[in-house]
Amino acid sequence: MRYAKFFQFVYLVFGALFIYDAISKYNTNREVAYPSILLGATAIFMFFFRRKFSKKFDNKER
Repeated sequence: MRYAKFFQFVYLVFGALFIYDAISKYNTNREVAYPSILLGATAIFMFFFRRKFSKKFDNKER
C-alpha cells in the first residue's frame, strides 16, 4: 500500500509539469496549449481522486 500513497504525489508532479509546459508555451509563442492544460488538470484531479479512495480503503481495513 506504500506504493499507492507514493504514486498519489507523482500525479501532482506531472500535473505541475504539464501546467508549467502550458504556461511556458503561452509566454513564448502566445499560443494556448490545450492538451497540456487538459493533462495537467486531469493529473491534479487524479491526485485528489486517488487520495479520497485510499482513505476510504484504509478505513475499511481497520
